[in-house]
Formats: sequence, C-alpha cells, structure tokens
Amino acid sequence: MVRQNDGASDVAMAGPDIEALIREAFPDAEVTLTDLAGDGDHFGARVVSPAFAGKSRIQQHQMVYAALKGRMGGELHALALETASPGAARSDLVSLQVNPIDPAAGT
Repeated sequence: MVRQNDGASDVAMAGPDIEALIREAFPDAEVTLTDLAGDGDHFGARVVSPAFAGKSRIQQHQMVYAALKGRMGGELHALALETASPGAARSDLVSLQVNPIDPAAGT
C-alpha cells in the first residue's frame, strides 16, 4: 500500500513487520496484531510481557514505541496499543468473567 503524505509517498508498514519488531524487543511476549480498518494502515496490538511489570501504562506504551524504531507516524500510520504484564492480563480476564454484562438487565 502506498500512502501520499505532503507530496511524498511512503509504503505502509506490513503487519508481520510490526509484529516482528515487537517480538524482537519482547521475545517472551504474547503479541496479537489486528488490522483494524482492513486497509493495512491502521493496526491494533495487544502485547502482554513480563517486561511491563511495575511499569505505568505510559511507560509500557513508550517501550513498544521504542521497539518500533522510529517508524510510528511514518511507515506506521496508526497503532492502537493494549499492554499489560501477565498478572495484570489475567486479572483483567478474571474481572470480565466475574462481572459479565447482562444485556437483559441493561448493564
């Protein structure tokens, strides 16, 4: 995919390349990459890594952006990030299971 940007064209970064950079920086991570718009230009990434333990959400996101080696905003137009340490990810899952939404109750 080629995108026009102020008269210059640049090639959008492919999903497998994004995933490879994240896995290179976080080899022990669970990485799930999703093409959000189906256009190969807007991705979502869920990254669960022990490296995020004790870090704020902002620090976790900064770590992922650093792994992308300056491509954010250039080759990589948009990336929605969800990051967590393994313990926090399990905690989120448990709270979803314990507190299911009941559409009939309007909650």
